[in-house]
Amino acid sequence: MNLDYIIPNNWSILEEGFDPNQVKASESLFSIGNGAMGQRANFEEKYSGPTFQGSYIAGVYYPDKTRVGWWKNGYPEYFAKVINAPSWIGINVTINDEQLDLFACKNVKDFRRELNMKEGWLFRSFVATLQNNIEVEVKTTRFLSLDLDEIGAINFNIKPLNSDVEITFQPYLDSGITNEDTNWDDKFWDTLNVSHENNQAFIQAKTMKTDFYTCTFMESQVFIDGKSVINKPDFASDAHLASFSYTYNVKKDETYTIHKFGGYTVDRNHDKNELVAAAKSILSKATDAGFSKLLDNQKEAWAKIWDMADITIDGDVKAQQGIRFNIFHLNQTYSGTDATLNIGPKGFTGEKYGGSTYWDTEAYCIPFYMATKDQEVARNLLKYRYNHLEKAIENAEKLGFSNGAALYPMVTMNGEECHNEWEITFEEIHRNGAIAFAIFNYYRYTGDFSYIPEMGLEVLIGISRFWHQRANFSTHKNKYMILGVTGPNEYENNVNNNWYTNYIAKWCIDYTLETIEKVKEGHSVDFERISGKTNISHEELALWKKVADNMYFPYSEEHNVFLQQDGFLDKELITVEDLDQAQRPINQKWSWDRILRSPYIKQADILQGFYFFEDDFSTEELERHFKFYEPFTVHESSLSPCVHSIQAAKLDRMDQAYTFYLRTSRLDLDDYNHEVHEGLHITSMAGTWMSIVEGFGGMRIKNDTLSFEPKIPNQWDAYSFKVNFRNQIIKVSVNQNETQFQLEGDTDLQILVNGKELTISPNNLVTV
Repeated sequence: MNLDYIIPNNWSILEEGFDPNQVKASESLFSIGNGAMGQRANFEEKYSGPTFQGSYIAGVYYPDKTRVGWWKNGYPEYFAKVINAPSWIGINVTINDEQLDLFACKNVKDFRRELNMKEGWLFRSFVATLQNNIEVEVKTTRFLSLDLDEIGAINFNIKPLNSDVEITFQPYLDSGITNEDTNWDDKFWDTLNVSHENNQAFIQAKTMKTDFYTCTFMESQVFIDGKSVINKPDFASDAHLASFSYTYNVKKDETYTIHKFGGYTVDRNHDKNELVAAAKSILSKATDAGFSKLLDNQKEAWAKIWDMADITIDGDVKAQQGIRFNIFHLNQTYSGTDATLNIGPKGFTGEKYGGSTYWDTEAYCIPFYMATKDQEVARNLLKYRYNHLEKAIENAEKLGFSNGAALYPMVTMNGEECHNEWEITFEEIHRNGAIAFAIFNYYRYTGDFSYIPEMGLEVLIGISRFWHQRANFSTHKNKYMILGVTGPNEYENNVNNNWYTNYIAKWCIDYTLETIEKVKEGHSVDFERISGKTNISHEELALWKKVADNMYFPYSEEHNVFLQQDGFLDKELITVEDLDQAQRPINQKWSWDRILRSPYIKQADILQGFYFFEDDFSTEELERHFKFYEPFTVHESSLSPCVHSIQAAKLDRMDQAYTFYLRTSRLDLDDYNHEVHEGLHITSMAGTWMSIVEGFGGMRIKNDTLSFEPKIPNQWDAYSFKVNFRNQIIKVSVNQNETQFQLEGDTDLQILVNGKELTISPNNLVTV
């Protein structure tokens, strides 16, 4: 744990007391978003201290040219960057000719910041003494509208406490921003036009290279003690800036208020020549409603989300705060309405990693969205991959593969690979398997097979062709092998026969062959279309099956476990418990050479395979592998603790399961990895949800039936969650003595509880 200043609370993230050393971390933790845009929790007024300014627009990116010392054939030409968008939140505040700046004030007291997750707004208050000895009280509220997702609103109040003063509000737009993360310090934005009309201002800009056209806009209203004042502000502009000035003589204890509405219109949603007109339309809707009505609508929208997505925990406030923090940010990041968007690893909270999607989406996020939303949301995530199939085939062709073999990118914005670390780009090919597994998982959970003949089977064929070509036959072992890979454990690069990669490759081929037969029998028209498009043949399928049936899996007879890769036992097997804690985290203390030679595991690798393919292995086998590999795992990936929590719960290692749960749920709140200032770990937050629902709740699909094996940590009095299973909503409530099930649906539902059949009826409480 690196931070401990966040105050435990069931529904809010709270900070009290102003500490400049915490500003960047808080800018991440208090970030807000609405699926279409998002921003770090930067102050509206000027702040001259260390800060990471960041506003982001969904789907807008820049192809930053790859920076490497040695270019390799097939290397991605660019690393797609989530780019810092023109800022609309700024409000300079001048009091008797001195600018309000918390970093420069004589004194700041009663500082409080709250991110209210239940209602979706960010609040801040403080009392500041300026260098000119004026004392003011400031209160601000900000949110990004879920209903009108192109706009956000700010309510900024200032009250002089010790004298009458002249106060100027200067709301502004700024397109002269730079990225925190850039390879060559390129200019990402080209400002095209700065204009204004009455109280409205507009900056039209486009991204360099990718030519995304945007309009950043604002409109403001000012009040004294709630009464509207000043109709004609002064306007100023330059090449990148547009600002209004609202000056008023404010008496002591009067409250001077500005309501600022701002946001973005983008040519992803509008004609690029109509962006200003679209901005005027959205501003009209916002100002007609007013700040208070927009906020009421925000509260109602979040209430609907929480009604389905909430997980309650009784008796453990930190655990409760952690899971709601995770659920809140997942819903801020992705709404599921646009199949061209995905879930970036930092969401709208930072720029590290770039790209809009990793394998995290399929491995961790889809279960959350399947169970807490309408199934169309998860279907859109799968459609995203289908829409990128041709690019995945091109990616494979660049590496020498043929015949429609598809290698999905490790990182992408538009389907092209854009990750610029060779050991990831070329070797971490297991990502293909996660995409195939997500197709299987979607059908298993929703019962919606239609995606597969419509889109999914083509994806599976491309992936299986890749695995067939990527495996090579070893005459020495008389087996097929997959050489030169990086598994989920990125602390081992360029290894041979990573067990997880080999296993998921075999599974993908077997599943594709099974699915081909199912589509052929039940969807003949689709099958004819697909077979004509892909030129699949019986001869080719036979070659695939030969690879799958003869795949090599490294195994240790001594330890009675599968080996993570061929050379794992050649390492000096010193467990994490015996590692000097001063050397942690090793990714910040050790050279890469030393890490690669060590036995330390960044995240679940073999245990990731046991999580996906649980039905293929006995509980005894899981116990052996957990006992062998977990002691070598340093959990320096955000994706690691959740899988281990699920596995530990299955093995009745409840103390470990709880510890891992707390780590995954509070990974950012407590800054376990010493990097929260760079942004949050959005995709792993879905793993936190899984650690409760699949870990403690024991939710699985067994023989096409929803199954639960509920358990509860000793630290909790009770917990509850809801899942949307095949368009019926089941609420599960667990306490130390019993489990209750409630069904919100139209018909009875058969479920399994601890292996026994149970019928639950609509609106009828069943206790086990």
